[in-house]
Amino acid sequence: MLGHTKGNRSAVTCALKCNNACAHEVCNTSGNSYFRDVASAGFSRRSMLGVGGVGALALMLGGAAAGGAAPAAAGTAGGLAPAAKAFGNRSRLQFTGIKAVAKTVDDVTVPRGYTWEPIIRWGDPLFKDSVEFDPENQTPQSQAGQFGYNNDYLDIIEIPGSRGKRAVLFSNHEYTNEPIMFPATMSASDVRKTAMAAHGLTVVELERRGKGQPWKYVRGAKLNRRFLIDTEYELTGPAAGSDLLKTKADATGRKVLGTLNNCAGGTTPWGTVLSGEENFNQYFKAASPTAEQRRYGITDANPSRGWHQEEVRFDLGTEDGRNEENRFGWIVEVDPFDPTSTPRKHTALGRFKHEGANVIIAESGHAVAYSGDDERFDYLYKFVSKGKYVEGDKTHNMTLLTEGDLYVAKFVGDAPKNQIDGSGTLPSDGGFDGVGMWLPLVQNGASMVEGMSVEQVLVYTRLAADKAGGTKMDRPEDVEINPRTGKVYMACTNNTNRAKGTNPGVDEANPRKENKNGHVIEIDELGEQDSLAFTWNILLMAGDPAVDKNVYFAGYPADEVQPISCPDNLAFDAAGNLWISTDGQPGTIGRNDGLFRVTLEGPQRGKLEQFMAVPAEAETCGPLIHDEDGLVFVAVQHPGEDGKWDAQTSMFPDYVKAGSKPGKGKAALPRPSVIQMYKG
Repeated sequence: MLGHTKGNRSAVTCALKCNNACAHEVCNTSGNSYFRDVASAGFSRRSMLGVGGVGALALMLGGAAAGGAAPAAAGTAGGLAPAAKAFGNRSRLQFTGIKAVAKTVDDVTVPRGYTWEPIIRWGDPLFKDSVEFDPENQTPQSQAGQFGYNNDYLDIIEIPGSRGKRAVLFSNHEYTNEPIMFPATMSASDVRKTAMAAHGLTVVELERRGKGQPWKYVRGAKLNRRFLIDTEYELTGPAAGSDLLKTKADATGRKVLGTLNNCAGGTTPWGTVLSGEENFNQYFKAASPTAEQRRYGITDANPSRGWHQEEVRFDLGTEDGRNEENRFGWIVEVDPFDPTSTPRKHTALGRFKHEGANVIIAESGHAVAYSGDDERFDYLYKFVSKGKYVEGDKTHNMTLLTEGDLYVAKFVGDAPKNQIDGSGTLPSDGGFDGVGMWLPLVQNGASMVEGMSVEQVLVYTRLAADKAGGTKMDRPEDVEINPRTGKVYMACTNNTNRAKGTNPGVDEANPRKENKNGHVIEIDELGEQDSLAFTWNILLMAGDPAVDKNVYFAGYPADEVQPISCPDNLAFDAAGNLWISTDGQPGTIGRNDGLFRVTLEGPQRGKLEQFMAVPAEAETCGPLIHDEDGLVFVAVQHPGEDGKWDAQTSMFPDYVKAGSKPGKGKAALPRPSVIQMYKG
């Protein structure tokens, strides 16, 4: 990957996380049009803030809203469940922001007065009979009973009735780094099988002395569970049972073994957890990939992980592998409070490289889920359930993601075309902003995409969105809803490929050609959360203000904020402040990745402060802000990614001398971990 990473990531991270996606041809070669210059037609973000403007926008976009209900009047507090309106006005997390941390620092950096400690690490035993972690002698069997590798999304949910003393922790395990995990003495087959067991999901119980205290995980607790490559998942929704999902091993098209490359996620209002299957393409071998497979990044290159040598279903050229790739790329739902439950993959939310999914209950009662497709020039999606939420009825609410309407977003800028020149310079109206529509892919149980059935739209959602005309974004990653305002925030992590060759050019929602630092978009639905129209603005154009003049922080003085690059995961505190974790700063701005807070309301809107930094070569994942306890959590992923078994470059989190030889009973290699930070 040398020369292909654009300085954003370690070449090792690129190879292992996404199979060098930036080195391959762009997956999206569709010819979607862009509505960039609408000012001359009299349309603008400000003129669309009334109901009449919504109808005009629908006409401009070719009647895309046909069949949808008209949104409520602008300015209502649409989209908020009653519980989401009960927050106070001030976060208990008060701190003085840290300075940016040099990329060579192999330590967790927190504000003065705060401390940090791990809750759980790769290899920690989960069950009473689990084998103790022994890095020189890991096996598939031992790993299956231990916390997995490269934790990404996480949530900590209090167990009802425990008075704040017990909770469950949920975590994804995205991918593995075999060269630093296992000694050269292991056979290739054992390496592959053990790495397979390090993927998946974990649920583990936590306990503490009382509210405001740090957590510890409980080995052998009744809710502890590992989801492995042979765990059975149920497919739900309109595509379940489709011929496109049937395989030799599953003639029903309704049962899938395992989940792959799980990145971010979300927790539903009814207490289940969602997990997004992201870069699943890299696990499959396809000697002659179809057009549909290529659109999902499956190439004719031999997969480096070699899983097809252990399970033939990963070889798409065999009868066992037929359709197997179509069974990945979904949103997974897990009930962390029922260790006997069957997890589900929801086809109604579409198949693509889900970063995650987040749900809010609209005032209409419908569940609304947002999800980004993490690839250059792919799309933002929204799902609106057919059924309505019933407070306290978990069984019913767990059906809400099985049926509903699916949309892709089109963003329309209101600046003159010649002012969006690719440099990132603000247009004359002082901001990158505009209006947008949710273009229907499936609506009222019918396909809205010409030439595609409902099953085809849901299995090949990327192709359906191409036809519908969604806006090609700069790697849309996490999408989160502000619990105080109902506004939606999307992290576009980066894209340095605009206007190169036949690639799409810039537009007002993606205004930089060399967007190595990424940006964050703020979306305001026009009316309720299930509206078909919205306004939007770019809240933050990331970069280092000391060297980049085209950075933007919602109008806040750029020279008063810390540098930030490659926004990835988002979260909110109880006061409605936005928290951003990053992935790629060491290469772009020479700083360790970290966690940042952004003020969204009032005269300090756009003020960005850095709360913490992760160690060298690590990524900040799964930010979780518990104001009521004064606790902040992150999943530290791929620490010491550039090392080797006999030459480790990080000792996080159990620091010993760098370069120490791993051995039984020693903490002499990096271990991805969930950590907690608190005053003390």
